[in-house]
Amino acid sequence: MILHDCKQGSEEWLSLRRGKFTASEAPAMMGDSSHMSRDELLRLKATGLEREIDARTQDLFDRGHASEAAARSAAENAVDEDLYPVTCEEEIDGMMLLASLDGVTMGWEDLWEHKMGNAALVEMVRQGALSPAYFWQLEHQLLVTDADRVLFTAGSGPDMASMWYASNPERRAQLIAGWKQFAADLKEWSPRDDTPAPVAADPETLPALLVEISGRILRSNLATWQAAIVGRIQAISTDLHTDEDFAIAERTVKFLDDGERRLDLVKSQAQAQAKDIDKLFRTIDALKAEMRAKRLSLDKLVKARKEAIRTEVVMDAQRDIASHVAALNERIGRYWMPPIQPDFAGAIKGKRTVTSLRDAVESELVRAKLAANETADRIERNIKALEEVAGDMMALFPDAQSMCTSKTTEDLVAVARQRIADAKAAEARRIEAERERIRAEEQAKARRIEADRERIRAEEQAKVAAPAPERQPAADNANERIRAEEIKDAELKVAVDNADERVKAFLASRSWERDEELRALALLIEYELFLAEREQAQ
Repeated sequence: MILHDCKQGSEEWLSLRRGKFTASEAPAMMGDSSHMSRDELLRLKATGLEREIDARTQDLFDRGHASEAAARSAAENAVDEDLYPVTCEEEIDGMMLLASLDGVTMGWEDLWEHKMGNAALVEMVRQGALSPAYFWQLEHQLLVTDADRVLFTAGSGPDMASMWYASNPERRAQLIAGWKQFAADLKEWSPRDDTPAPVAADPETLPALLVEISGRILRSNLATWQAAIVGRIQAISTDLHTDEDFAIAERTVKFLDDGERRLDLVKSQAQAQAKDIDKLFRTIDALKAEMRAKRLSLDKLVKARKEAIRTEVVMDAQRDIASHVAALNERIGRYWMPPIQPDFAGAIKGKRTVTSLRDAVESELVRAKLAANETADRIERNIKALEEVAGDMMALFPDAQSMCTSKTTEDLVAVARQRIADAKAAEARRIEAERERIRAEEQAKARRIEADRERIRAEEQAKVAAPAPERQPAADNANERIRAEEIKDAELKVAVDNADERVKAFLASRSWERDEELRALALLIEYELFLAEREQAQ
């Protein structure tokens, strides 16, 4: 498990969440969230475009943090331990799952999750039966941390309710399967065209609308006004691409809204002059309804197209940076480039026009490409420096990728040289220990040979000093020949042992390792020595 030292709610924490599957997103991923649909979550993860937080939403967040702080003491009393807020992640079946915990005990046995709560949720907790909108988040947290249980609290003060939740094996399996399918869908995701049906020329100023009534309609240009309005409504363009298109559409929305207001005014004036002019009122109502429908449709279209363009621009930029990183990997000759994550969502935040949006994304894309180029240049320098320093000792650097991507060239060279020096020193110690072992073995062998010689001399002296034995049978003569051969063998071994010193010194030097013929000879010598030592031991 990986722990992240970042405060929840900070920019660093928000950036970390963009590339991970998080616990709070688990209900939306499973299609059980009342706040976000699964398709909205796919779009968020694909583009990094977060919902803009208005004042009301921020107020809810602030109240939630205050509720959590107020409930912490009661939660710590319930677990009888201090609770620490932690952000952590774990790789599960190849997926990086993130969990931001309101609290965890020192031994990671118990977790704590708090919600500000409402009457329905508090009652649900008191009943001990959470809905999927809540338990998927807890399952995710237990999966990431491998903790035993979660203390779930809702509300604060005297109205706070709490319950313990332990992982359900069937739900856990469903959660993992759900995230796997979500990851597969995310790879194939593309923006969906949610643009409403078209509702087309920049509106001109409306003609004055006049109605005078005195028991009957004395004068009205409503029919002319109606023809002009209907014609202009039908001419409204819904093909929006440029900032000018959006500006015209937005002015048209205002034009239609103004028309609705004028009709309301005329209607009220007419109603004040007469009560029973049905045709006039029906015409006004029909015009107003048509203008309202067009206004709402066009307003929705503007918003949808703006959002679609935001998504298209960001997705194009993401593909561009991914292609750029792939080209850098090809240039390096190794797929060692670390992930490059431009903050396109942050770059376009607050941008209202297509031009400013595209400019912001382009600037962030250029910044990311320059950073990627700098990283690739450093990796290439480090690879070259490491190969020069290591030479034929590259086997000492199984972590070459990590070193080349994370260190400066100076630090890398220093670390590489130190590692090589340590390896050579260890090899020298090994060789010296081997030589010392050989010397000890040879000394022990020499002492055994000398002891055999002393024994043989003593036997010979005892034989000379003893009275001449009677003629021994043939078996005794054979024993004498055996003892003579043993003496001869011992003297021969001394001579061979002296030669072995030079042979074993040659073996210990390992100077034969780079030559195939010498290596074969060394193996043969080692085998012969092994046979000789085994024969001697027997």
